[in-house]
Amino acid sequence: MSVPAPLPEAPPGQPKKAATAAWIGSALEYYDFFIYGSAAALIFPDVFFDASDPATATLLSLATFGVAYAARPLGAFFLGHVGDRLGRKKIMVFTLILMGVSTFLIGCLPTREQVGTLAPVLLVLCRVLQGISAAGEQASANSMTLEHAPAHRRGFFTSFTLSGTQGGQLLATLVFIPVAALPEEHLMSWGWRVPFWLSVAVAVVGYVIRRNLDETPAFTRQTAAAGVEKMPLVVLVREHWADVLRVIGGALIASVSTVFTVWALAFATGDSVGMSRTAMLWVGALANVVALAAIPLWATLSDRIGRRPVFLAGAAGSAVTMFLYLWAVSTGSYPLILLSGVVCFGVVYSAANGVWPAFYGEMFSTRVRLSGVAIGTQIGFAVAGFAVTFAARIAGPDGDDWTAVALFTAALCVPPVIAALTARETHTVATEHLGERVPARSPRPEEVTA
Repeated sequence: MSVPAPLPEAPPGQPKKAATAAWIGSALEYYDFFIYGSAAALIFPDVFFDASDPATATLLSLATFGVAYAARPLGAFFLGHVGDRLGRKKIMVFTLILMGVSTFLIGCLPTREQVGTLAPVLLVLCRVLQGISAAGEQASANSMTLEHAPAHRRGFFTSFTLSGTQGGQLLATLVFIPVAALPEEHLMSWGWRVPFWLSVAVAVVGYVIRRNLDETPAFTRQTAAAGVEKMPLVVLVREHWADVLRVIGGALIASVSTVFTVWALAFATGDSVGMSRTAMLWVGALANVVALAAIPLWATLSDRIGRRPVFLAGAAGSAVTMFLYLWAVSTGSYPLILLSGVVCFGVVYSAANGVWPAFYGEMFSTRVRLSGVAIGTQIGFAVAGFAVTFAARIAGPDGDDWTAVALFTAALCVPPVIAALTARETHTVATEHLGERVPARSPRPEEVTA
């Protein structure tokens, strides 16, 4: 068996350019994705569903949030296949345009009062398009940054994708703060539409940023040396089925994010707690500010000590701190809510969130990396998306049984822990040997000659 030659170094500045493109693109894409979460918790129960039954309207609204996650595995199969055949760059451009268009259309939809049950049907359709777009975004951006990055800094560079996601969530929250503060009449008539209309910028900015990005050295060499796989999914299932299962289990950690950003927001602003919308949106904003700093720090630590210990700390710690956060919300004490929210989401969850792009991507070889990461994560994320709906159901008729929701979220943190415990440590493996059963070690910085 021939041994692959070391990959040629990326052109000067290309790793930073790829990381920047991933950060900005993910921020813009997930701005669109997360404004829907805020609207689903605060606005859509009144606009698209029967407001005479608030509990059912909230449940149905949160279910539409989960619809995008159900669509994501289907999008992952298609976009993963295309990305491993045609390259990472094409998928990165396509997903941004699709997300921008579908989100803009949500802001144009008629309400239930105007067209009846057609309104939620159109809402679900647009949400499905958002889900398909998100299915390919992170996997393509992760593959792009990982394959451009220096071998000893893959954790740091790939973390920019998730920093961008948190940046998009922060931007979505900041945009919704003044919108949520509008008088009720203006908020429900036109105010909620403004954040969705702003997504027109996504397609324009995303195209400008990503159109000149070079394809990765790893994918280029794979194409030149052996061509591309005609059926990447067949190779994936044959050679990496166990890793796909690990990624699915690991991706359930996203349940922490969806419960924190959607269900807890609805719980805190509901009748049982009565916190103001603006105050709770600021909790999410400040937690995301902390996450923006924490994610690259955790990722850098994983470049030194390994992916598994950092991911394990984030997964296990999230199970514990979610209890702390939901308890704080139940007390109605804003200082406690703010502090526990920053610790839970900004610090602890960021350990797992910042490391998984490298942790998952390094499980697969270049020829199936995008498919493996996309399919594994999106199946896991589909469960995480509907975790909000399940949380609303198990929280009881009054929606205030926070202990049941905390236990449910902690249970969803168990598969990520198992996935990490059974995975190989890959942070010292050379990029060209990733995905091999007995991979070669990557040289450390001090071993690389100038």
